[in-house]
Amino acid sequence: MKAIATELETIIDRYLPALQNLSEDDCAYKPSVSKWSKKEVLGHMIDSAQNNIRRFIAGQYEEVPFIVYNQDKWVAISGYQHYDLSQLINLWHLLNRHICHILRNMPDEMALRKCQTEDLHTLEWLAQDYIKHLLHHLHQVLNMEPVNYP
Repeated sequence: MKAIATELETIIDRYLPALQNLSEDDCAYKPSVSKWSKKEVLGHMIDSAQNNIRRFIAGQYEEVPFIVYNQDKWVAISGYQHYDLSQLINLWHLLNRHICHILRNMPDEMALRKCQTEDLHTLEWLAQDYIKHLLHHLHQVLNMEPVNYP
């Protein structure tokens, strides 16, 4: 898990300056009523971080915790569209640093413990998937070459 934490830390350091250079107007733009703005995508990444923090922690002491969330409801109820962009970016940054800390301190044997999301996965699989999901959305927000994510 230490290697995954290092990879996540590298991603944070690489993408944070680009996020900090985004404009409030660009990020608040909603392509349609049913599509998320970039602020809402950032909010979704924050929700994903929060839920994965719970998985990485509860998965170490609970026997196969069941942790899922309704991403559309989380984004809507959190009201990310009305957040200050710099606060969203700071929150994203700090939550991801916290994930690095959790993963770096996770004993090796815990990586194979399981957590139930929509499917049953190891904590290691969830950490690797978290990075793929994060890159997918970072590229979306930053108008970069798409990163496929299932």
